[in-house]
Amino acid sequence: MKQTIPALAAFVLGTALAQTQSVEQANATLVKVEQERNRVEAEFADSERDCYERFFVNACLDKAKEKRHGELSRLRAQEVEANHFKREDAVKKRDAELAERARKDAEDEAARAAAEPKPAKTVNDTPGRAPSNGPSVAEREAQHDAKVQRQQAEEAANAGKRAANRAAFEKKQEESQHRQAEVARKKEEAEKKRQAQEEADRKKAASAAASAAASVKQ
Repeated sequence: MKQTIPALAAFVLGTALAQTQSVEQANATLVKVEQERNRVEAEFADSERDCYERFFVNACLDKAKEKRHGELSRLRAQEVEANHFKREDAVKKRDAELAERARKDAEDEAARAAAEPKPAKTVNDTPGRAPSNGPSVAEREAQHDAKVQRQQAEEAANAGKRAANRAAFEKKQEESQHRQAEVARKKEEAEKKRQAQEEADRKKAASAAASAAASVKQ
């Protein structure tokens, strides 16, 4: 039975706007579209051969072309929607990988900065009981003062190292945030371009489907 124009238009546009739920479903749709496209082309070739055997050749060919155009427009709409889903899924996976990589880099940098430098090995030169001919009390006091000064110098050096490590960590954190902001900016620009292209493809597919429905009405 011949379909009415509103029913045919709803069928075509409804197929074009069908929502894909997974990459597997998108791949299956693309395989099916390719198979259907081959079938449409084969049927059109058969119709052409049949038309040349009829009296009204041009009218027969026009009808066959209209049918082919309508079916190819429907398949194109399905193909656009499936490819759109796959591109969105790839973008989401890429963003997740970048976020995870940035998180791990920040954790590694924090761990390195938090690690305390190993204390310098000190020599226990505290004087013991000196023999009768050993160093005098003044000499022992001078040795003790020298030891205290060395320890203070080591502590100051370690404090400088810790401050340097902290400054290096903060600098890396700032650079990491800058890189993340730059990645986000580029991603946003790419997303806007992709959405604009997808919208153009959707409008083109919908226009082709509407034209196919109008040509059937004529």
